[in-house]
Amino acid sequence: MKRRQQFLSEIRYDNFFKNKEKTIDFFKKNTFQADSENQEKSLRARYFQKLTFKEILISYTAGHEIDSLIPLVENLIDSYELLQAKLAVYEGIKNITPLTIDDWLEQYEECVQVFSLCILLHRTDLLKRFVALIDPAGYAGDDTLYEDLLCKLLPDRYDVDRWYHDVYTPLVLAINEEDTSQASDLLKKYCDNWYSEFKQSSWHDSHKQGDEGSYCGYWAFEAGAAAFLYGIDDSKVDHMVYPKDLVEYARNHKPSSGSHVNRVDAGQPCTKSGYWFTPAEPDSRRHFNQGEIMPKFSDSAWGDTIWYWSGEE
Repeated sequence: MKRRQQFLSEIRYDNFFKNKEKTIDFFKKNTFQADSENQEKSLRARYFQKLTFKEILISYTAGHEIDSLIPLVENLIDSYELLQAKLAVYEGIKNITPLTIDDWLEQYEECVQVFSLCILLHRTDLLKRFVALIDPAGYAGDDTLYEDLLCKLLPDRYDVDRWYHDVYTPLVLAINEEDTSQASDLLKKYCDNWYSEFKQSSWHDSHKQGDEGSYCGYWAFEAGAAAFLYGIDDSKVDHMVYPKDLVEYARNHKPSSGSHVNRVDAGQPCTKSGYWFTPAEPDSRRHFNQGEIMPKFSDSAWGDTIWYWSGEE
């Protein structure tokens, strides 16, 4: 195990997957305590959605290859869709959100972590599906970081200058800071303060519970997504919560033949008609036709101009 955080032991890792299998077997024959069948279905869906999310965290923390996370994130989005459907029936609210991001900091963090996993793994298709579960509950156009993470990849997003939770202020400022050095410092400040800001969260200090505890990893994936999307220099960031190799994957991964199109260097022909963006230039998202030569921004502080796939619309 080539762990990415020192707190994860071999025993804790093994216990997670043993307990996962036991749990799956147990609930094949048993039900959650509930007042109604619809409530039981919603509780079951929530439990297994959380379990899937924890599996992603512990797999990344344990040092699994990044490509191996992709099917797990696919399963996670499936689990959110199932949860939303079951909650809608139980609560009688068609557009109910699976995460209450305005009131609950921990649920907001989970939301932007999922955004960021989709972004850094170049799965805009999964990002669209997840956002479609959150937007209709009234969250579209209501939070700056929420929109900043989406606007580079999804069309027709919103420009908004307010955010729900103060913990994200340094990251919001980093995204919007024109001075590259200041942006880098703000990104570092965000990562340095991240863990302490979540002291009320259920997972905080879980590494102190021992090998039978619930620790799966502490990851500020949203910091990595912001650095990738906005070309923020992260060379000063060495905090353990920053997913540096996941960001490097996003920046450097070149898909094999037949896999998702996601990157073209400037000066090379566009490999697929559709929308592309580059961190080297603000507001760069635009449409290119297949075969069109991708332009270079030679005066960019970011450095090389690399274009990333942003979808067909």
